[in-house]
Parts: sequence; structure tokens; C-alpha cells
Amino acid sequence: MATIEANPLVEGLERLPVPPTALAIFGATGDLARRKLLPALYNLAHQGQLPERFSLIAVARRDLSDDDFREWAGEAIGRFSRTRPDPDVLRELLARMRYVSSEFDDPDGYERLRQALDEADEEAGQPLNRIFYLSTAPSFFPVIIEAIGAAGLNEREGADVRAVIEKPFGTDLASARELNRRTLSVLSEEQVFRIDHYLGKETVQNMMAFRFANAMFEPVWNRNYIDNVQITAAEDIGIEGRSEYYDNAGALRDLVQNHMLQLLCLLCMEPPAAFDADKVRDEKVKVVESVRPPTEDEVASMAVRGQYGPGTIAGEPVPGYREEPGIPPDSKTETYAALRLYVSNWRWAGVPFYLRTGKRLARKLTEIAVTLRPVPHLAFQEGGAVGPQPNVLVFTVQPDEGVTLTLGAKIPGARMRIRPVNMEFHYGTSFLSQSPEAYERLILDAMRGDATLFTRDDEVEAFWAICDPILRAWSERDIPVYEYPAGTDGPPEADQLLAPGQRWRRL
Repeated sequence: MATIEANPLVEGLERLPVPPTALAIFGATGDLARRKLLPALYNLAHQGQLPERFSLIAVARRDLSDDDFREWAGEAIGRFSRTRPDPDVLRELLARMRYVSSEFDDPDGYERLRQALDEADEEAGQPLNRIFYLSTAPSFFPVIIEAIGAAGLNEREGADVRAVIEKPFGTDLASARELNRRTLSVLSEEQVFRIDHYLGKETVQNMMAFRFANAMFEPVWNRNYIDNVQITAAEDIGIEGRSEYYDNAGALRDLVQNHMLQLLCLLCMEPPAAFDADKVRDEKVKVVESVRPPTEDEVASMAVRGQYGPGTIAGEPVPGYREEPGIPPDSKTETYAALRLYVSNWRWAGVPFYLRTGKRLARKLTEIAVTLRPVPHLAFQEGGAVGPQPNVLVFTVQPDEGVTLTLGAKIPGARMRIRPVNMEFHYGTSFLSQSPEAYERLILDAMRGDATLFTRDDEVEAFWAICDPILRAWSERDIPVYEYPAGTDGPPEADQLLAPGQRWRRL
């Protein structure tokens, strides 16, 4: 009798089990829930990845009924989902939603939340794991956590209880420590999932795959072969109506303190003994603790800040930052930040890491570019050739996820002329599928209790320890804010951070 062999293409595609879960989203009528969280939940449902027993409880201050919220959620999913909603899947998901109207400091609201959770348990016929997702203004984070504790919702017999906390986690080192203290007075560290959506992006995770699953990179992944690293997070949009938040935050708090330092850690970390939460995060913490925080006297020579002025984006004139609605005309908030950092350990000593981020730049781009040292002997000097250029390995996070390696190759012809060529890997063409949204992966991991792609308390504080001296120096000292025209690569003064012979990659 012929035997049926297993399909080898299925290996690795098996779905991990997801425990029955009740997800309570605080701030469920806000912009993040509308644009990201609800569409992510729909796509998980569409792919069959939500647990069979699943309930969503929306908590917000608007006065809505269950049906009002379901109608609003359906419209949000229809507009922002990455896949066209299937009416049957959407109808079933909406039917699992409840709505609780409450101020975030109202004890009665938490009693109504308890009743909704108990009803979900009764319908499921078992205690559901509970996740409290804090998608609110940061000022409400400790309020909600402490109210959860006061209501006794921080534990449930026969089920796990977790809290997902959005960024920013604090506004400086002192506030981050205080928020950690208040959070951990109610929940254990194992219950807390501090989310950074960059870690859910496929290319960010693929950095670890390229490093640790391919033997060819390890021999050159050190100070002997790598000349410099540039991490860029450029946006062509402005502040998009977020004047109150952005003018109090600025580029350093908004992107460098969290996203960009996370990318630095993943690029530089040592191979973990196992790919689990604590071992991965242990290695990341070792990296960030190896970055010596600057003194305030050193800030002017290792960091540059800028602010966009009037300019042109996609052929259309745009106003400068100080002309945006809600921005004070004398604001010194940076919309551009560039830093030079060093990781002072055995592997990376002496290698400069250049970080830059900005609003209203030439185009939207997030990438990590690793430039190797040039070859030691330039034998090819034929006229008409570019000549040997340093190899560059580029991880593109957005907009086109993929990896590019720049090599030197001979130009066809009788003469030995060299020019750079690219070897490219793109997710869309290699896997013939669209990468899932970062929030889809992270919500699923939170349901499973896998904290690998979330940030630990010591990690958050180590990030702030690097940024705090820079923020203080910019606030208290006469360090200029350089203006750059919208639609450009940023202020030219950022070039002063680079070593001789180095230059920023073009956007």
C-alpha cells in the first residue's frame, strides 16, 4: 500500500496554539485602535489565528452602546484593514465585541468591566485569559494599572492576566522608573508587555535570522571588518495634527529612545542561547548598557537637532514646523535628530553608529545600513570605472521590506573595470505574500504569553539613560536648532558627526 508522505512545504508553517482570551482595550475609540488594533484583530480572525473562544471588550469614555461600537468598529476595519473584509468573518468578529463606557479613574467603570469579563467567561464555559491593552494617552497608564489592581482584576484563578502598555513608556529616566515602580506594584514583570511595534516588523525580526542562521555573516560581524553603521528612520509627513503631543515630545523621544535603539540592540546583540524572551532580552540589555551615555558637555559634538522649515513635498508646498496649527512660533522642539554612538564592548569598540530620524524629509524610509571596511589593496584603477567600493548590507524596514547586499563586479568588456551591483531579497517576491502588520504579530504573541518582542523594565531604563543627558543639554544649554527645508535630507550640520571620508546615505 502506498504511503502518503508529508508535504515538506508545510514544515514551519504550523500555527502555534492560542489560549482562549478576553482582550480589553482601553481607549478603544482612539486613533490607534481605529487604524491598527481593530484591523489587526480582523486580519487575525480572517487567517483563523484568533482562538475559538475570544471576546473583545472595548473601554472608552464615549457614551456608546454595544451596537454603536460594533458599527463604528466595522467602519474602521473596512477602511484600514490590509485585506478586504469578508462579511461573514467580520460579522462573527463584531458579534464578539462588548462596550464599556467609563472614565479611566471611575471605580464603577471597572465593576462594569468585571461584569463584561465574567459574561465572556460564562459564554466560553471556562475562565478566559485576560489582556488589558492600554491604548490611551500615557498619563492614564498608571491610573489604569492601579485601578485594575484596586478592582482585583490583576489576577484570575485558572487564567493568566497580562497588560500591554503602549509607548511612550515615560518621558525621561525618572518618569520611566516611576511608571515601572507603579506598574510593578500591581503586576509582576511577567505580566507586563511593553509594546514597540517596530519589533513586530518582519525585516526587524529578519535581522536576527540573517545574523544567526547564516554562517557567512558571523566572521565579519565585528570591529575588524565593519567600518560604520547608519540607522535611518525618515518620514516625509509632518506632525499630522498631533501638535500637542509632538511639541512636548520631539524626534528624540518619539523615535530614537525606543525604535532606533531597539534596532541598534538587535544589530549588535550576541547570539542568545535560545530564542526565548529572557535570553533575547538579556543580550539586548548587554548591548544598550555598553553604550556610554554622553555627558552634557559632550552632547554638542555627538548630537545634532533640526526643525523643518517651509519647503516642497511631492511637488506641493508645505509649511514649516512653527507654522503648523497649534505649534508656538518660538518652539525649539526638534523634528530631526542625529546621533553618533559607540558600543563599547569587545565586538564593536571603535565602530561609529550613526542614528538619524526626521519629519518632512525627502522620502519615507527606515533602514539599517552596515558598511564594511574597504579592501586593503586597490588593484583596479582602470579609467572610466567607479573602482572598488565598500560592501554595504542594507536591511530595509519600510516601505519595501527586504535586504540588499552591494558587491563589486566587473563591467562587461575587455578592460577590468569595477562598479557596485546589488544582490536583493524582497519579501513580496520571495514569499509571494504580503507581510503581516506588526500589530498582528504582537497581539498574537501577547495572547500566547511570548514576551520576546516586547521590552523589559531594565531595557526601558537603559534606553532613557542614553537619551536623558541629550534632552537636558538641549533644554538647558544654548545648542542651536538648525532649520532645514521640508523635502530635503535634513540639516547639513549633521555631516559634522561623521568621520572623515564618510557621508550620510541619500534618502
